[in-house]
Amino acid sequence: MRLPLLALLSRGPAHGYELKQDLEQLLGSAYPQPNVGQIYVTLGRLEKSGLIQGEEVAQSSRPNKKIYRLTDAGTEALRAWFEETADEPRVRDEFFMKLALAPKTGLADQIALINKQRREYLNTMRNLSKLSATEDRDNRIAHLLIEGAMLHLQADLDWLERCQEELEGLE
Repeated sequence: MRLPLLALLSRGPAHGYELKQDLEQLLGSAYPQPNVGQIYVTLGRLEKSGLIQGEEVAQSSRPNKKIYRLTDAGTEALRAWFEETADEPRVRDEFFMKLALAPKTGLADQIALINKQRREYLNTMRNLSKLSATEDRDNRIAHLLIEGAMLHLQADLDWLERCQEELEGLE
């Protein structure tokens, strides 16, 4: 949450609730939405670390609000983030650990684990398809997010099929 908030602040000053709304609008309903408390906690940490600076703004009929601005250090952190590549090969996959350890424990059947995981992925794909149908057509970012998730799920389903073929070949 830290770096997406910095990215939103690079456009200009904003308060926490405004940043939450910007994230929701940008990413749509497919992305797990942070609660406003999480946003403010993160903003406090970013301010403590010197990446943003907050300023109290008086409001006549409401409590004061705090407007946050990106500091030079925040801009540099954001630049570094954009330069990094995402290291996402899922070598440390929890499901694969279950699959590998199941025969050693005698507590779970590998094929049953695969079938259960397959059902979970298919349910998630169905939910994403429904979500895609209800998402605002003009929000291309949200649609790309959903499409990416579905492509990852399809790859996971293909991999599960491969695992099942290999494991059934061992019997």
